[in-house]
Amino acid sequence: MPTVLGQNQYGKAETRVVRVTREGPVHHIRDLNVSIALSGAMSDVHTKGSNAGVLPTDTTKNTVFAFAKEHGIASAEDFAVRLARHFVSGQETIHTARIRVEEYGWDRIPADGDAAHSFVRRGQETRTAQVTYHGQSNGHGGQGEQWQVLSGLKGLVVMNTTDSEFHGYVKDRYTTLPETRDRILATEVNACWRHAGRPEGDKPDWDASYERARGHLLAAFAGTYSLSLQQTLYAMGSRVVDQEPGIDEIRLSLPNKHHFLADLRPFGLDNDNEVYFAADRPYGLIEATVLRDGVTAAVPVDLTNLP
Repeated sequence: MPTVLGQNQYGKAETRVVRVTREGPVHHIRDLNVSIALSGAMSDVHTKGSNAGVLPTDTTKNTVFAFAKEHGIASAEDFAVRLARHFVSGQETIHTARIRVEEYGWDRIPADGDAAHSFVRRGQETRTAQVTYHGQSNGHGGQGEQWQVLSGLKGLVVMNTTDSEFHGYVKDRYTTLPETRDRILATEVNACWRHAGRPEGDKPDWDASYERARGHLLAAFAGTYSLSLQQTLYAMGSRVVDQEPGIDEIRLSLPNKHHFLADLRPFGLDNDNEVYFAADRPYGLIEATVLRDGVTAAVPVDLTNLP
């Protein structure tokens, strides 16, 4: 039976663009996930294999980065309007453009002095807890009683838009990563910490303890001039253990959420640490445990399996 071509569209899905606007020590960020769908006089590409009327999807991706540089991102809606008008008015074969934008909100992390370049992703984290109890069979406690109380969080996404470097590392024949003296440092904090003492006898305020530990993690992230994510991890864990006498040990798992400068040179545009491509994989994964001096480490915890 003969067939006819029905509704069709094409485009580039999920272009992650991060725009940093720098006003001296105060930075502003807009973080978008942009999906573009174009339709119009496109029957020939489907039925005849002719690309004469097709704007490459790679071009639509490049347009997102170039527009972020040239026009900035006043809002998700304004950015989408600019893109939609550009594609329809610029190509005869494109009659309709659908631009879908997801925006990820960020809140500032309070910092000392005038610096304002540290952020935490809004509404992402999950609080976790795990309690293990080993007691005598009669239920009355005694020398056989053992408690392990772990608190933690996962999915706490943070970013510094400056004060991060990475250089001086080992290089071999396969190394292509360029050294940098100024980069975005972003990670998703997954952490669990082990409480000292007995939970029944000490009657701790678990909510207050959690908020303090979370606050120490954020403060250390914002306040550390980073030469590596490993260094930042140790500073975060050390601050929690140093400031909270009821916490003996903390384990951190920090995936490096890479942000690469978008190459705008083919379009005659400079990119002075303004427009970034946010890559989700592959990613570096930095993990370590920080202990109070003299404390024996507990059994390693799989952070991915915490509730």
